[in-house]
Amino acid sequence: ALGALLEVVDTSIVNVALTDMAVSLNATISETSWIVSSYAVANVIILPLSAWLGHRFGQKRYFIFSLVGFIAASMLCGMATSLPMLIVSRVLQGLMGGGLLAKAQAILFQTFPREQAAMAQAFFGIVVISGPAIGPTLGGFLVTNVDWRWIFFVNLPLGALAIFLCATTLPK
Repeated sequence: ALGALLEVVDTSIVNVALTDMAVSLNATISETSWIVSSYAVANVIILPLSAWLGHRFGQKRYFIFSLVGFIAASMLCGMATSLPMLIVSRVLQGLMGGGLLAKAQAILFQTFPREQAAMAQAFFGIVVISGPAIGPTLGGFLVTNVDWRWIFFVNLPLGALAIFLCATTLPK
């Protein structure tokens, strides 16, 4: 659920920082819209492939790979010094994040016994549905009090925790 939450939060967290990004990267607001669009397009491209990739490489292995890639791409986004670098990093982040939500649900259904599936799905739903509310709120706080780059760096400790939990608790 934590991995899926990261993906959902990153869909909306960027919106509140576009003006600051435009100033920092010497771009127009129109140009910075590609920061949002590139993530969404990459995410949509990988979603249909995530079932095949999970089957080909294993659900757990693909999910952890996606988490590691998502965190690495988040770090690249935060370190971007130009608009093209940020857009390419967001494409990578979207490609890696696309596997998180779909694979998290698949793993959920495979891990929990049928009698616990409804409770597990409800918990998962509560965590994921909070993402669209957390994203802009957290993004606004970070942009106002720290720097726009922290909307990406905030993924690092949470992603590391998600990787650890998945690696140690998910069955093969």
